[in-house]
Amino acid sequence: MTWSRHHRFRHGPPPWWPEGEPWPPTGPPWAWRGMRGRFFWRLGLFFGFVFLLLLGASTIAYWIASGISGGAHPFFLIRPFGGLVLLLAVFLAMLAVGRGVRRMAAPIGDVMDAAQRVAEGDYAVRVPERGPPEVRQLTRAFNTMVGRLRATDERRRSLLADISHDLRTPLAVIQGNLEGLLDGVYPRDDAHLGPVLEETRLLARLVDDLRTLALAETGALRLEREPTDLGALIAETVASFQGQAAGAGVALSADVAPGLPQAAVDAFRIRQVLENLVVNALQHAPRGGEIGVRCGIAPPESGPQIEVTVSDNGPGISADDLPHVFDRFYKSRDSRGSGLGLTIAKNLVAAHGGEISAESEPGRGTTMRISLPVTWEAPRLP
Repeated sequence: MTWSRHHRFRHGPPPWWPEGEPWPPTGPPWAWRGMRGRFFWRLGLFFGFVFLLLLGASTIAYWIASGISGGAHPFFLIRPFGGLVLLLAVFLAMLAVGRGVRRMAAPIGDVMDAAQRVAEGDYAVRVPERGPPEVRQLTRAFNTMVGRLRATDERRRSLLADISHDLRTPLAVIQGNLEGLLDGVYPRDDAHLGPVLEETRLLARLVDDLRTLALAETGALRLEREPTDLGALIAETVASFQGQAAGAGVALSADVAPGLPQAAVDAFRIRQVLENLVVNALQHAPRGGEIGVRCGIAPPESGPQIEVTVSDNGPGISADDLPHVFDRFYKSRDSRGSGLGLTIAKNLVAAHGGEISAESEPGRGTTMRISLPVTWEAPRLP
């Protein structure tokens, strides 16, 4: 089977193929197997050369020692058989070495065959752990690497599928409304132009979320840290959502402990985290429900940290779904968000050296808990 006929890569190279290299790769499909054969052939020649070298050196040393002693030593009374005994000893030693080489070469060959399959896109391959401890460690590292490659490939496919789904829905709404407006089916009024504008805003938010997530996960997100009053930032954020909360029939409140120290954070990014958490709570809080945003000093055992919680009395999250709330595109069925808000919040908090966690019981609401280190101390006046 040639590379170009592989069923997964018939129409182009795999996504991991280096840019600028020709596809399909040049050379016969058995090139790796030939490489493996040449490797073991060279290994055999090397040990054969070592065997002859040891044999010659031992023989020369034997005859020199025999000549110096004049054959007086009892060992040299068996001089006629000395060369044969020496040859037999060297042969047995090389036999033991060869056995060790074969014991090491077989699992290395398995790794090379598995590497060829991984190069063809088969991430399900695993190599049995056998051989010396060093080779077993190599095999274990290889299996771990392949497992991570498989998980990364699955996440990439899932990400593309989720993005396509989230893009398709607003684009379909925009296309349907615009076609209706152009054909004269719908009047050109606010009732029909409003949904188009709302869907374009949804697309813009999705693009911004994807960009922020990509920067945060790759470590390329720049944080403009400055001493920030988190209490004031929380109060401003909550105030900006009061109108939306009132429209949803939800009571939104903020409770900030007095005397909070300032923290060296990026105020824009931390506000983005708070907005994502409040939006998530508004989506799940029932009419007549409550959402509370609280800020205070974390327990002493946590070190000098500020703790922020966003709680609602919504339906809560099931025990099976709770570990996945920070995964990409995780969202409830009735959610209109992109499913990236909590993922972005987690990455932004981690970029500040903090932690975020979710606590929930079905029927009793959900609490998102953020811990941010207090890394800023105001300079003391002389």
